[in-house]
Amino acid sequence: MSHKSAEMYELKKKVEELKKFRGRATELVSLYIPADYDLNKVMQQLREEYGTAQNIKSKTTRKNVLGALERAMQHLKLYKQTPETGLALFVGNVSEQEGVSDIRVFAIVPPEPLNVRLYRCDQTFVTDPLEEMLRVKDAYGLITVEKNEATIGILRGKKTEVVEELTSNVPGKTRAGGQSARRYERIREQETHEFMKRIGEHATNVFLPLLEKGELKGIIIGGPGPTKEEFVEGDYLHHELKKKIIGVVDISYHGEYGLRELVEKASDILREQEAVKERQLIQQFFKHLVKDTGLITYGEKEVRKALELGAVDTLLLSEGYDRVRVKVHCNNCGWKELKTMSEAEFEAYKKNLKTCPKCNSQNISFEKWDVDEELIKIAEESGSEVEIISLDTEEGQQFYRAFGGIAAILRYKLQ
Repeated sequence: MSHKSAEMYELKKKVEELKKFRGRATELVSLYIPADYDLNKVMQQLREEYGTAQNIKSKTTRKNVLGALERAMQHLKLYKQTPETGLALFVGNVSEQEGVSDIRVFAIVPPEPLNVRLYRCDQTFVTDPLEEMLRVKDAYGLITVEKNEATIGILRGKKTEVVEELTSNVPGKTRAGGQSARRYERIREQETHEFMKRIGEHATNVFLPLLEKGELKGIIIGGPGPTKEEFVEGDYLHHELKKKIIGVVDISYHGEYGLRELVEKASDILREQEAVKERQLIQQFFKHLVKDTGLITYGEKEVRKALELGAVDTLLLSEGYDRVRVKVHCNNCGWKELKTMSEAEFEAYKKNLKTCPKCNSQNISFEKWDVDEELIKIAEESGSEVEIISLDTEEGQQFYRAFGGIAAILRYKLQ
């Protein structure tokens, strides 16, 4: 995974975290600063907003908004100039307990340049500009064609989406001879021609907007017989879309399964496309597993050990992996404990551990961080590749269910 891909994955997690927060009033501040924008102007605006916020009637809301603006201004003083790609700042009271203040600052330097200038004080953080960055823009058009049915879909990233399924009234072949056979054949040809036109019209409506936005990278067409070639050679698709046809493939199925088969059969064409690359990677992992080569490991403890030894060639992490690393420390006697658990388990653990098990002191502290972010950092430091496995594919789902969403392909066998 490239450095940018890792940044996108981390950005996605931060956005998901931000979207969970809810203010009790319009007291959560979102601030977007474009690249090269003058920070002095931003500070001036925040000072003006601070003056306006002093007129808020609710004492609690006023306190939280003023506190957020103060923290925002303090944080901006850490920057001599706006980061190269801009800065997104989210500040506010995120405490779930009424009457308890927990004003936190979330600063994000995005992996792509920000082109929006925004200040908003609302009940939720504004994450739309960041979510637009996360949207996979490159798309491939998929069409499966038979005499009496067709499916139009889109492959975007690792996700295959059925957009439309069409059926025709093309009659089956008749055994009648002479004039009747020729008449039936003409009817079939005309019905087939009309059906092809309809497929082309629907495909044009789906794919042309993507082409105009610069997102359509190619179109792949599949089917079980010669009908697909007839569709490609005929004047059915918009002339600009015909130029984007990058492959015609033989397949057996139709509908959603047909689109999946089309993507799989076109793997050479889509070699660098994410869904194909992910499928091949998981297949490589299972191949090592079945042959018991000793060149894979899975589970958080085992993968961590392999990473620390520098033995990992490729770290595999599922998008669904959400374990956290928890460190508890007794500030009285120095007792420590380090555990890996889920968020829910952490809340229960924190609630139940009131005193130090060694000296019974209540002066204990907790520290928590995401396991996947920690392991990605270790992997990058040791020169290991990192691949994020989505939950949009069957292979990705299987990897998450069977192996907990964490595994590694090794450079060499471990003793």
